[in-house]
This record gives sequence, structure tokens and C-alpha cells, in this order.
Amino acid sequence: MEEVVVEALSFSCRDGRIAAARDVAKYNSKQRQRVAEKGVISPLVLMLSEQDYETIEAALFALLSLAFGSERNKIRIAKSGAIPEILKIIQCQIVPLLDLAAAALLILSSCSQNKLEIAASGAIQLLINLLNFNYDNVSIQAKLDFISTLHNLSTCPQTVGQLARSGCVVSLLQLIYGLEKSSDLVEKIMGLLEEIVSSSDIALKEAAETGGSIPTLVEAMEDGSTQCKEHAVGILLVICQNCRDRYRGIILREGVMPGLLQLSVDGTWRGKEKAKELLLLLRDCSNCGSKSKQSKNVLLEKVMRKIDRGERGGTSLKLIEEMIAKLRT
Repeated sequence: MEEVVVEALSFSCRDGRIAAARDVAKYNSKQRQRVAEKGVISPLVLMLSEQDYETIEAALFALLSLAFGSERNKIRIAKSGAIPEILKIIQCQIVPLLDLAAAALLILSSCSQNKLEIAASGAIQLLINLLNFNYDNVSIQAKLDFISTLHNLSTCPQTVGQLARSGCVVSLLQLIYGLEKSSDLVEKIMGLLEEIVSSSDIALKEAAETGGSIPTLVEAMEDGSTQCKEHAVGILLVICQNCRDRYRGIILREGVMPGLLQLSVDGTWRGKEKAKELLLLLRDCSNCGSKSKQSKNVLLEKVMRKIDRGERGGTSLKLIEEMIAKLRT
């Protein structure tokens, strides 16, 4: 049976190849491995270069099926020349081929051996451009897959520098600015930004010094999803750790304290720890002049001492809530 499918993909007419590709997409894992061993991947990749919607769609479904759960097949697909063809499909922005191609690139990027090839293919700049411009035919799912692909690439030391130099950080910050901070897309973007900023001095400098970036990060920390808040405070912490004297005042002027204190109470475990670290870096009450500021700073010091001791319940929580209310007045 598998031999018939391989032969049909290689030598049949258009309809025969489409039917064979659809059969491959329905195979179970053992069947997929057998046809991959028999050479089914190369003719499927060739089908991606056809100027025919149904042919490309059938090939993409088959390749996605073969790649699912098999690192060996992901490598075979990439070595067969699929990556440039997938990028061409993405560039054409034909719906729903775009969604299928985005999913295919994502699954290939999850394999460590494919990451350098994907980065070298021009994928980074293409995906950033598609994310940064308001293309109506790029679905939310495709954008989520683009972000996840970039995140996969960012975990490779050889490609994180390329990501930083691509202008990725500025583009992503601009994208966040116009989006609902609690959205899944912003959560994904913030996770990617934290990964890049934590790994690259170039990206860190861009995140700290791009106009409007720190206000955007503070807003994401206040209004984002639980995971978004965690990533946002992580980025702010890295910025402040890099040069406390330079960025401490800038971060404080954006009104970060209420959200930061709230996160130290009800964030994720990691979010709480990051919030605590940032609070410790931001605390410095020695140069405050007005009675109002002095009063707030005395209360902040009390809260910080309790946070330092790890107190989180009862009176401590009430004091933190009181501090948040006072800082917001």
C-alpha cells in the first residue's frame, strides 16, 4: 500500500497526486514512518512549488502529518528543500494556505537541527514584517504561530543575535502598543521579548531605550494576562539590573509601584519572585523631599521589610493593599 502511494506522488497526474497526499495525511504514526522511509517526502515538497491551490494544500497537510511527533521527519522535510517553499507560500498570503504554512514552519522550527537553516532563509525578517503590518489576511492563529516560531529560534544561541539585529525588539514593542494587553498574542510576544532581551545586550538596549517601551511594559504588567505580567516584570527587572542608576528613575516615573506590589501578592510564583527583586532594586527613599513622598516611602519600607521576610498573609496583605491605594492617589 505504501509503495503505491509513493509511486502515485511521483508519477501520477494532478488528481492522483492530490489523492495520494490526502491518504498520507490520514496515516497513523507507523504508516507515516514507513512511507517516510520509502521516500514520500521529496515528491510532497515538490508539490509545494505548484501553482495550484489544492495541490499545495494537500501537500502541506501531508507534510504536517509526517512532521508531527517525528524529529527525524522534521529534519528530512527541511533537507528536502521545504523551508524556502513554505516561506514563498507565507509571502503570498493566500488564505487558508497561510495558516497551514505558518503551522508547518512552526513545527519544523521546533527541531533544533532546523533552526539555523530557518534563520538563514530570511524567515525572521519576513515574519516580523507580517506581524508588524496590519494585513487583514493574516489571522490571529498565523500570528501566534509566527511568534512561536521566532520563540523557537530565540532558544538557539547562534540565532538570538540575528533576531536582536533584525529590529525585532522595536517591531514587537510597537505591535504590543496597539493591542489589548490581556490578549493571547500580547502574552506570546512578551514571552518572546523576555527570551531575547535576557539573551542579547543589543536587544536589552533597544528594549530600554526605544521611545515608549518602558510605559508599554508597565502597562502590560498591570493589564496583561497572568503570564504576560510575569514576562513584563522579567523584562523590567533585566533592564534595571543592567544599569540601575540609569533606568531606576525612568521606571519609577511610569508609576510602576502599584502594579508591582499587586504582582508581588497575586502573581505567578515566578512573577512574585521577579516583582520582589525589582522592588528591592527600586527602593531608595533617601532623596525624597515632600511630606507626601516621605509618607509613601515610609509605608513602602514597611511593606518591603515584610516582603523581605516572606510575609504574605493577614496584616501584611492588608498593608500592601493600603500601599497600592495610597500610591494610586
